[in-house]
Amino acid sequence: MADSQHSPFAMLVDIDRRCRELAANLPAQQESVRTWSGIGFRLGGLLLVAPMGEVGEILHEPGLTALPGVKPWVKGVANVRGRLLPVLDLCGYFGIDSNNPLKQRRVLVVERGEVFVGLIVDEVFGMQHFPITDYSEHVQSIAPEFRPFVHGQFQRKDSWLLFSPHSLATNQSFLAVAV
Repeated sequence: MADSQHSPFAMLVDIDRRCRELAANLPAQQESVRTWSGIGFRLGGLLLVAPMGEVGEILHEPGLTALPGVKPWVKGVANVRGRLLPVLDLCGYFGIDSNNPLKQRRVLVVERGEVFVGLIVDEVFGMQHFPITDYSEHVQSIAPEFRPFVHGQFQRKDSWLLFSPHSLATNQSFLAVAV
């Protein structure tokens, strides 16, 4: 009979033991930080961030056809892939002076129900990630015209206001564009 030291099972146990001794340890598990992500942009001197699901796309400012009889912050309409996109200047709507070069300006496309609109902003910073612990519902010193559309802030080196384009797109004063 075969020696129990050299049995196939004993050899497998020995191989297993040697593999475990030589195996690299798994990296230490680190506690993950839950984050919130949005599209960061600037209006004048304000840093804002919009929820990812509220911005359909980001465009360079398209060629526009002016519209008669509208408020000055309504810049016109553009043909975007066969759809007419009304383009509105957010700085103009909120009464913010913008000295930003046209090359940096972008259009945030928002679609909410029947509203399909492009919002011109001074600059887009792309996707921003914030730890959930940096969020606060309390916003200090914000202009009253922003209050209906700002739902909190994230604090980094600077404050980033959580701005809701969907709230803006359903606001009756924003939708009343005729002079």
